Amino acid sequence: MGQIITQVDAFTNTPFAGNPAAVCVLPAPQSEEWMQKVAQEMNLSETAFLVRQEDGFYLRWFTPTTEVPLCGHATLASSHVLWSEAHLLPDEIARFHTKSGLLIAKKLGSWIELDFPVNYSEQTTAPSALGEALGVPLKTVLQNSLGYLVEVESEELVRQMQPNFELLKTLPAADIIVTSSTNSDSEFDFVSRFFAPSLGINEDPVTGAAHCCLAPFWRDRLGKNEFLAYQASSRGGILKVRYDGGDRVYLAGQAVTVLRGELLF
Repeated sequence: MGQIITQVDAFTNTPFAGNPAAVCVLPAPQSEEWMQKVAQEMNLSETAFLVRQEDGFYLRWFTPTTEVPLCGHATLASSHVLWSEAHLLPDEIARFHTKSGLLIAKKLGSWIELDFPVNYSEQTTAPSALGEALGVPLKTVLQNSLGYLVEVESEELVRQMQPNFELLKTLPAADIIVTSSTNSDSEFDFVSRFFAPSLGINEDPVTGAAHCCLAPFWRDRLGKNEFLAYQASSRGGILKVRYDGGDRVYLAGQAVTVLRGELLF
């Protein structure tokens, strides 16, 4: 029998929405070359690989072109697979040993809560081509370990923008979070999109790691600790975000399995 691989739509409870990730629970470690080839074959924004450890699972994430140090939606998808495929009991906590340290996931009814490290942003001077590449006026520009964090004036600008990805690739940091507060009648506190051409992903449908940057940003501006956030990609995704001002951000989302298959090689 070959290696089972499961495809999960994360940060949604609706099939064909949210952010898809492939998940492999491996019986033993595999080479980086093999994992990268599987991620390229799956051609999703992330493919997650897990190996059981004595006190949890070792977890790595690969885009079609590279390994990344942190991925929220593929961690959510991995947690969903561990519980839905009986690798863990419903009341057990999922513990992941990763290149970003220990990550924790808890099952809370139909939602899964992830415990992630906060990612602070600092003021920076925007490259002259940034506004041209995004095609919208820029209100605030910060920088963090993911890239630029750009605030614009309105939800409509976030939703309607059409970046020039070739120009984005020429910037000092090609990966960009764009965000705004929402209209007064919205159920959400803020909206965002995440563009990551340097990772081989022009636009990521829903990005947990980006919300580790957005949580402190919007806490400072909105004066609250809990948010309902919407990532306004074409697929769309919903996150519950909680940040109390420490070094951890709590992200909650839902997930649904859409495909399960077998790798033969």
